[in-house]
Amino acid sequence: MAARSRRGAETKWFQRLGPAHEARALRLFCFHYAGGSAASFRDWRFLLPPYVEVVAVQLPGRGNRFAEQPFRDMRPLAEAVADAMAGELNPPYACFGFSMGARVALAVSHLLRERGLPQPSHMFSASSCAPFRGLPVRGWNESDEMLIAYLRELGGTAAEILDNKELLDMYLPIVRADLTVVGTCPPRSGLPLAVPLRAFAGTDDTQAPPELMRDWYRETSGAFSLTTVSGGHFFDPAGTTEMINQIASDLEFTVRNQR
Repeated sequence: MAARSRRGAETKWFQRLGPAHEARALRLFCFHYAGGSAASFRDWRFLLPPYVEVVAVQLPGRGNRFAEQPFRDMRPLAEAVADAMAGELNPPYACFGFSMGARVALAVSHLLRERGLPQPSHMFSASSCAPFRGLPVRGWNESDEMLIAYLRELGGTAAEILDNKELLDMYLPIVRADLTVVGTCPPRSGLPLAVPLRAFAGTDDTQAPPELMRDWYRETSGAFSLTTVSGGHFFDPAGTTEMINQIASDLEFTVRNQR
C-alpha cells in the first residue's frame, strides 16, 4: 500500500504526453515557464520523434494541482521534483526548461547528481538569462499593477486573463510565487554539470536576449551551443518550430550514441 501511495504522489508531478511505448529510447522532461503549466507542451508529442517520450512537469498551483499551494523557494521545489523524478530516470532522459523552467531544471539536475543518480543526457534552456549574470527578476516583489504590466510586455499570457479581474485574482498569486522562486534563488555553488547544454534565445526578446544567455556555458563542462530563433520571449511559431527541430536533432544524436 505504501508503494502504491508513493507512486500516486509521484505521478501527479508528470503529464505523459503520448502513449507509453516499449521502443521509447529517451524521456524528455519539460519544465514550464512562470505561470505556465504542463499543457504548454501538449503538442510536442506530435513534433518530436516517436522514440522520445515527452513528460511535462506539472508544478503545484495549476491544472490538476490548482488546489495545492505553489512553491515560493527553489530548494524545496527542486527537492520535491527530484524526489518524483528519482524513479523515472530509465530510459535515459533529457531536460528542457522554458524561462523559469530552465532554472528549475538546472537545480533539479544538480540535486540528482548530489544523490548519485543518473544525469540527463542533454540539457536545453530557453528564454532564461544565464544564472551567472545574477540579474534581478522583475515582478515578484512589485505591485499587482506593475506585475500585470510586466506580463503584458512579455506576451504569452492570454488577454482573457489579463483583462478579467476574477481570473487575475486566481492567476497573479501563482505567477508571483513562480517568479519569487527565481527572484530569490541564490547563486549556484559547486561544479557545473557535465552534460551537453544548448540554450535558445529569441532575437527580439528584451528579457533574455542572446547576449544575456551566452553565459549558460558556465553551467556545463560539456559541449555548449547557443541557438537564436525568431520572436520575442515566447518566440514566434517559426522560432518555436526551429527550436523543437533542433532539440529533435540533438536527441537523435544522443540516441545514436547510446546504441
